[in-house]
Amino acid sequence: MEYSAAALGFSVTRDLCAFLARASFEHLPDAAVHAARRGVLDWLGCALAACRDPKIELTLSVLKAASTSRQASVIGGDSKLGLLEAPLVNGQMGHLLDFDDTHMGGVVLHTSSPVLPALLALSETKPVSGREFIAAYAVGFEAGVRVGKASPAHHDGGWHLTGTLGTIAAGAAAARLLRLDAQGMVHAVGLAATQAAGMQQNRGTMAKSFHAGRAASNGLLAALLAERGCDSSEEIIEGRRGFCRIYSAIARPELALKELGSRWEIARNGHKPYACGVVLHPAVDAVIALSGESGLAAAEVERIELRVHPLAVRITGIAEPQSGLQAKFSLAHSAAVAFLDRDAGIAQYSDERARARDVIALRKRISAAADESLRRDEAHGCLVATSGTRLERHVEHASGTVENPMSDAAIEAKFLANAAPVLGEERARRLAQEVWRLDELPNVAPLIALAADPSSGRWSPGRGHA
Repeated sequence: MEYSAAALGFSVTRDLCAFLARASFEHLPDAAVHAARRGVLDWLGCALAACRDPKIELTLSVLKAASTSRQASVIGGDSKLGLLEAPLVNGQMGHLLDFDDTHMGGVVLHTSSPVLPALLALSETKPVSGREFIAAYAVGFEAGVRVGKASPAHHDGGWHLTGTLGTIAAGAAAARLLRLDAQGMVHAVGLAATQAAGMQQNRGTMAKSFHAGRAASNGLLAALLAERGCDSSEEIIEGRRGFCRIYSAIARPELALKELGSRWEIARNGHKPYACGVVLHPAVDAVIALSGESGLAAAEVERIELRVHPLAVRITGIAEPQSGLQAKFSLAHSAAVAFLDRDAGIAQYSDERARARDVIALRKRISAAADESLRRDEAHGCLVATSGTRLERHVEHASGTVENPMSDAAIEAKFLANAAPVLGEERARRLAQEVWRLDELPNVAPLIALAADPSSGRWSPGRGHA
């Protein structure tokens, strides 16, 4: 039939899903388990850092009005929402600041923001051990990244991968936590894939982080439907009208199975030291280094010239951002604050900093050229001083990538900086300790309770927002 696979026996979806369904904690190498701990800690910090943002409270107010049940916790507050609503707001929360982890191994995917909210919600409906949680988390990475590899032109088509591949990742992860068999996993992935959505046009707006929340909720819905017997195509990846053919101009379905079981994608995850689009990070590294090495004031800088991967120019070309969200996709802004503040954290992407006079003045002296010879995590920076002095810096691999990873200490420091203002220093440290021993926990529910803040009272039902 027209919608069948191109060749008989080409069972990519079934083979991948059979593997995902039987994957267990015991199959994971130590590196994957450790990466899971790092991912959970980093993501919780990112969610907590955003939990008080008015953009999150906007979403929360709508969901509170629409939700009729209180089954799952909202991170950073004492509210509970329905099983499908809580992942939506938590997913948006984790991705709002663009500070969450990013897999760069062939796809650019913020896997944790769709996957973890779905798993956290399910973990409040029944006892879930830390080992079960980690296994499901790893399965989510495998599903999302591998379908992305099978669809190599997916990003070029204008799709936001965290919304599309993230839905598939969340569906597979939830299906694994529900212990669905291979057939159930096929249906969960199929139901998730048919809901996959998210457009890059929404970069710099609240809708971008909404993609992550919607992916978490839709993925969980897919798994719950599959658990009840709802079916889907068994060739949702490779079929003639399958994901990798209609979402990508190039289809390589066989790549979904390459090194399956010997290479775990979660172990190749990356973490962000900067709160902006990940393709900006090598340029930010270069400019921070140039600022420190030169010791110059902004007035002494004639210009800063950058050479970056073409993707960085293509997707971060907002020259005059008017908001913090837009600034996260502005190479000129990111380079300017990197020089002026020698940082590119949450504060550097506020609405105020986007409109600051010193930033605007320096942005006009920054240029960027696309260089096809550079990798996505590579950049070259050149500072030309008004005195005529030239300084250059080459960044081979950006901070936070697989080849230049953040240390465990740096991950924890980032978490504490994000979480302590919400939970308090003592509680934030307790939460970090629990995450570092996640695989030892008989039940993750107490960990979820630590990530909420019942002392705040900000989101108690009926109280409204502070």
